[in-house]
Amino acid sequence: MYLRPAAAAAAAFLGFTFTALGGTSSAAAAADPGAPAATPGLPGPVVYAHRGASAYAPENTLAAVDAAVRLGFDWVENDVQRTRDGELVVIHDDTLARTTDAEEVFPGRAPWRVRDFTAEEISRLDAGSWFGASFAGARVPTLREYLARVQRNRQRLLLEIKKPELYPGIEDQTLRLLEEEGWLDTAHVQRRLVVQSFSADCIRLVHGLRPDVVTAFLGTPPVADLPAYAAFTDRINPWHTTISADWVAAVHGLVGAHGKALEVDTWIVDDAVTARKVRDMGVDGIISNAPDVVQRAVQEAVIGSLVP
Repeated sequence: MYLRPAAAAAAAFLGFTFTALGGTSSAAAAADPGAPAATPGLPGPVVYAHRGASAYAPENTLAAVDAAVRLGFDWVENDVQRTRDGELVVIHDDTLARTTDAEEVFPGRAPWRVRDFTAEEISRLDAGSWFGASFAGARVPTLREYLARVQRNRQRLLLEIKKPELYPGIEDQTLRLLEEEGWLDTAHVQRRLVVQSFSADCIRLVHGLRPDVVTAFLGTPPVADLPAYAAFTDRINPWHTTISADWVAAVHGLVGAHGKALEVDTWIVDDAVTARKVRDMGVDGIISNAPDVVQRAVQEAVIGSLVP
């Protein structure tokens, strides 16, 4: 998923206390790591912090994970790719140019593909200055480092395997690392982890390797094709411009790989109008760079409907 956040908005929101309309407090999240980031008792879609709270901190960095937890969100989304020497790292693009200073540090290495650099080389790069001076020195985290921070924050993870066709065996490697870091025990698998990809083959393979893991396919398959996806996934996660209420209902009408109705988590929604629109379509989750904006919008809609 790609949508570069507006860096100028960062400072305006980070100091805010998250209100009842915006999500759970940090204390509530700490008390129940499995609780969705929503006001207790109010229905509505679960809101996921896309690449962390990436409207307010540089995407896919530890700072973005921390920004999400400060805003009260326990679900964060990230992207996983692999270095030349086999390290799994958290970055969206398959090149380093957009979100790091790779062009300056390694001027002769165009097009700066992630897979052409070692983990040590990538660790030297500044992954924060492009977003704002206050984030200078932020690094591209390894997946191991990222998992440790999410775990420390008592958050949950929507993990996207990016472009698996570039990284043969990345599905098995990702699962092995998740297991090493304690993320494939019963508690994590049942409540705190979803693995997704734009590649149906990737998700099918993940399901075959670990049938207990919740998976999601990124895309908007035609209604006639949905039953084939239901055999190996639990969620269909589409771009918000490609869906309708009828399509969402068709997804919900099918039983997924774990014997429950297929779910729909849509992306990338950053404004109140669109958030209410997809909520009214019946989506189960909304993936957002600005999760507080979305949470407030969908919960205000709920509160409004409850007022006589």
